[in-house]
Amino acid sequence: MAQAKAGAMADELAQKIGQLFMVGFDGLEPDAAITRLIRERRVGGVILFRRNVHTPQQVSALCRSLQEINAEVSDEPLLIALDQEGGMVMRIEQGVTPIPPAMAFQAAGSVPDCEQMNFVNGDEMRQIGVNMLLAPVLDVNNNPLNPVIGVRAYGEDADTVIRYGIAAMRGQQRAGAIVTAKHFPGHGDTAVDSHYAMASVLHGQERLRAVELAPFRAAIDAGVDAIMTAHVAFPAFEPDASLPATLSRKVLTGLLREEMGYDGAVISDCLEMGAISEGVGVAAGAVATLLAGTDIVLVSHREDRQQAAIAAVLGAVEQGVIPPQRIEEALRRVRKLKQARAVADWRNRPAAPPALMTPEALALSRKIQYAALTQAGAFRPLDLSLPVVLLTFEVRDRTEIDEVATGRNKEARSSMLPALRRAGAAVREYALAADAPYNEVAEALAFAEGAQQIVVQTYNAMLVSGQRRLLDALPAERLWVVAGRMPYDLDLAPAAQGRLASYGCRPAALEPAADRLLGASLATATATAPGAVAA
Repeated sequence: MAQAKAGAMADELAQKIGQLFMVGFDGLEPDAAITRLIRERRVGGVILFRRNVHTPQQVSALCRSLQEINAEVSDEPLLIALDQEGGMVMRIEQGVTPIPPAMAFQAAGSVPDCEQMNFVNGDEMRQIGVNMLLAPVLDVNNNPLNPVIGVRAYGEDADTVIRYGIAAMRGQQRAGAIVTAKHFPGHGDTAVDSHYAMASVLHGQERLRAVELAPFRAAIDAGVDAIMTAHVAFPAFEPDASLPATLSRKVLTGLLREEMGYDGAVISDCLEMGAISEGVGVAAGAVATLLAGTDIVLVSHREDRQQAAIAAVLGAVEQGVIPPQRIEEALRRVRKLKQARAVADWRNRPAAPPALMTPEALALSRKIQYAALTQAGAFRPLDLSLPVVLLTFEVRDRTEIDEVATGRNKEARSSMLPALRRAGAAVREYALAADAPYNEVAEALAFAEGAQQIVVQTYNAMLVSGQRRLLDALPAERLWVVAGRMPYDLDLAPAAQGRLASYGCRPAALEPAADRLLGASLATATATAPGAVAA
C-alpha cells in the first residue's frame, strides 16, 4: 500500500510539472510527439508556428484536436500560444486581417486605432482557437543596430512604448485573449540576436528603471496577464555575466516579483535559442529558469529536448533542488491564466471561425498602413513615362523568429513589383537575398546599369554590408529608396530623389509606398487608401 501511495504521489508530481511546460511540434495535425507530450507528460501548453499553419480553418481544427486530446487526460484546457505580433511576425498570415507592425502605429499617430486593431487581432485568434498571444512587445528600440527588435517595438522611447503598447494590451484583453508582455527586462538596447547568442544591456539601475523597465511597470499596473523573459544579461541587477534574465533569480524574483510587485505568470523565451541551448543547455536551463521564478517553461521544437527538460525538472524536485512550493506557486499562476475566456470556452467555439477579415477590420488596417508611411526629406515622384528598375532585397531563409513566408503556403512576395505594374509602370526587377551575397550585388548593379529610375527596397540595410555597398554604388540623382523594414535605412541614401519608410515588406505595407512613388501625396494616399475610413 505504501508503494502504491508513493507511486500515486510521484504521478501527481509529474503531472504538475508537465503543466508548467509549453511545447511545439511540426505538423498541420497533432503528430505522435505532441500526442505523447500531452497524454503522457500532461504538458500545459502548445506553441504554434508557421509550420503548423495552412489556413485559419485548418488551424481552428488543429486547436480543437489538441484540446480534445488533452481533455482525455485532464480537466484543465491547454494554453495555445502564438507570436501574432503584426507586420513581419505573423504566424498566421493568409485569411486573417493584416496587422501592421508595432512601430507603424506610432508613425500613424492614433492610440485608439492601435487598441482597436489589436482587438481585431486578439478576436480573430480567439475565433481560431489560439488563446494566448505572445505579444505585445514592450521593448524600447533605442538601438538602431538591434537585429531582432526594430519595428517590432512600438517606439524608441519609453513614453511612446507605454502609450501604444498598453493600448495594444487593452485591445487584446478586450477580445478575451491572454496577453504576454515581452521581453523582460528589455531587449531593445542590444546589438546581438539572442536566438543565436546572449546579449547584454550594460546600463546602470537608474537608467534601466527609467527606460527599459518603465513599459513593464506600466503593463503590471494595467493588469498584464503574463510576462516573457529575455535571454539578455543585465549586470546592473545580476552580477554573474553568464546568467541571462531568463535564468536569474535576482532579475525574475528580486526585481520583477519583489521590487516591481508582479504576481502574474512568467513564461521563459524559448530555451532552444542559442543563448540558452549553447550555454547551460535546455534541460539545465529548464531547472534554472524555474528556480529563478519562471512559471511556464517554453521549449518550442525538438521532442528529445522537451522530454529531457521535463525529466530534469522532475529529478530536480525529487532531489530537493527545486522546492515543492516553487512548483505549487507556478502551478497556481498557470491555473489562473486558464480562467481567461478564450481558454475556458474552447468547447463552445464554432468549428469554423465566423468573422475573420471583416470589412471594418480591413479598412482600419489599410488606414493605419497608409497613415504610417513616412517620407524623409524632399521627394520627387517617379516619371511613369520612363522605365523603372526595381532592386528588391528579400528574406529567403526561415529565420529563428520565423518572420518570412516560408511555411507550407505560397504567400505573396515581399515586393512592390505587382503594385507598380498595376499602375502602369514599366518595371524590371532584380531580387537579391537580404544577406546580399557579393555576386548578387554585382549582378544587381550590372542589371541597373544605365537605368533612368532605380528603386531599391531594402531590408535592414543598416545591418548588412552588401546592401549598403549597393546603395553607395547607385547614382543618387536616379535613386529612390523604400525601407522595407527598419526606417533607419533611409539615412544611408540622404541624396536619393525619394526616401520612404513602410515599416514592413508584406504587401499591405508596400502598397502605400508604391502609391507614393507614383505621385500620390502622403495626405492623398492616406485619404484614398482602398477601404479607407475617417479617423
